[in-house]
Amino acid sequence: MNGRFFYIADKSTFLRDLQAGIIEDKLVEAIGHRVSDSERASWNNSLMYFGMAIGPTSIPDDTGVALELNIPQTSKRIDVVLSGSNDEHQRNAVIIELKQWSSATSTSKDGIVNTMLGRGLRDVPHPSYQAWSYASLLTDFNEAVYTSDIELRPCAYLHNYGSTTCLWDEQYADWVQKAPVFGKTGMQELRDFISKFIRIGDSGNLILEIHNGRIRPSKHLADKVASLLDGNPEFVLVDDQKVAFETIRHRASVAEDRKQVVIVEGGPGTGKSVVAINLLASFLSDGRFASYVSKNAAPREVYAARLANTLRRTSINNLFLNSGKFMNTAPDTYNVLLVDEAHRLNEKSGFYRNQGEHQVKEIISATRTSVFFVDEDQRVTLKDIGRKDVIRQFATEFGAEVTELELSSQFRCNGQDGYLAWVDNVLQIRETANPTLAGIDFDFKVFASPAELFDAIKDKNEETNKSRVVAGYCWPWRSRRDPSAFDIEFPSFGFRKQWNLTDDGMLWLIKPESIDQIGCIHTCQGLELEYVGVIIGDDLVVRNGQVVCQPDARASQDRSVFGWKKMMRENPEETPQLLDMVIKNTYRTLMTRGMKGCYVYSTDEETQWYLRERV
Repeated sequence: MNGRFFYIADKSTFLRDLQAGIIEDKLVEAIGHRVSDSERASWNNSLMYFGMAIGPTSIPDDTGVALELNIPQTSKRIDVVLSGSNDEHQRNAVIIELKQWSSATSTSKDGIVNTMLGRGLRDVPHPSYQAWSYASLLTDFNEAVYTSDIELRPCAYLHNYGSTTCLWDEQYADWVQKAPVFGKTGMQELRDFISKFIRIGDSGNLILEIHNGRIRPSKHLADKVASLLDGNPEFVLVDDQKVAFETIRHRASVAEDRKQVVIVEGGPGTGKSVVAINLLASFLSDGRFASYVSKNAAPREVYAARLANTLRRTSINNLFLNSGKFMNTAPDTYNVLLVDEAHRLNEKSGFYRNQGEHQVKEIISATRTSVFFVDEDQRVTLKDIGRKDVIRQFATEFGAEVTELELSSQFRCNGQDGYLAWVDNVLQIRETANPTLAGIDFDFKVFASPAELFDAIKDKNEETNKSRVVAGYCWPWRSRRDPSAFDIEFPSFGFRKQWNLTDDGMLWLIKPESIDQIGCIHTCQGLELEYVGVIIGDDLVVRNGQVVCQPDARASQDRSVFGWKKMMRENPEETPQLLDMVIKNTYRTLMTRGMKGCYVYSTDEETQWYLRERV
């Protein structure tokens, strides 16, 4: 079932219920949980204006009317859907987004406006974009829509909006063309729009078809994701990747009988993301409702960018999901969720980490098969809780069958196996058989100047645009508020650069001009480069041969170690070990982003000598 309408009737019944004042009660009863006062006020106000718009008109009395269509995979609701057909007997569903806005201002962002919402001004989707995106979602995932002769006609009605500016600005023209927006003086235009598509009523039969339509990805969607992989050696499966791929497909095939949880463990370069993306394409081609999930936005943004020329942004957004998206998702909504970088999952969701119950639990609940790709040595914040034992615990709670797999083969270039072991040893994460890089074919260099390191990486980047410089988060993000400010500065070397977060954000790896900026752990985890340059800050230094971690050297804006002082007071025995893990894992992750080489500069001279000796 694609979703639930919380109210469905024909036009004449809807108008009688509206006049009798019982719409609100019916909606509250159907929704079944507490409804806020603002939502009640919105229904009473907006539905009254909507009723006036469709009342004494040529719109047939038996036109289907549905309110509050819940879309499971988004936890969003479509305000109004009308159903019927035109004079040529084309079946149409008119999707209407209702807004109480009285004003808005334009922004420089595509499809985004700024308006008063709640207690302050916020950037929100343009009403036309919002209505269009809901229609696109149904087109991509509702089998009744994409296999039948149903046409979706989105629009927006802002009954309090009297201005003729902003929403109709030229920059929003493409969205308004796809989903017209009608303001306070546009009631007649809204009627004309509806009448163009609904001349013959259907008593809501088309709405019921949508309601009962199965959630399955359209062939168009599956083909476009498959084309991302087709003939691309970057996504070819070999050795234990292929074994993991086929094992996971088999576990998903028996998930109707028993919920399945698969844990796939593997270090950097073992192909976790390759397996995840291949599985996404495979499950979509099978008609299964599957999505790729990650807490870190960087890999989602990069895959989305690769599909941007072939798929609508809203389609991409529903394939690549944030891990905090499942708080209100109904059980077993999905067939498969593929959770990449699962070690980065948090307990709570939301900006303040105060929403939901537990991300691992919510993901397992939301799907028949959940696949967690983990590397516990890449947990880089105090909030990272995606450990194998936590996943097993919740799998048991749901009665799920657990399968554990390991990706051990290295698929990177040169001597990566030995290099990874050396990194663990040199950062004193664990003792390995590689105390030096002797005999290991990997390009590692220690620089005495950040400028020299940067120039070396820039030279490597000339060939393929796959080399970047990253740093520990030890410098404040000043350029966030002042675009002319520099963040990482070494005056004695004539070196100053900005963090990459302002403009390029998570796409810094693939935008050529971003080579002049510095990345951090939050924008590169889960992604790979050919050469990586790493600036080690004062949060990790070497004293008398011992690696010492200093969390107070981190920038105050870095949320990775947020709250560490309070933790030290409450748990002074375990907290230092946890802080050491986070800081060492951060540099382990940064130093293992390069497939061919890693160049390093440390702000601490003793640390530089330590690294040179270990090479």
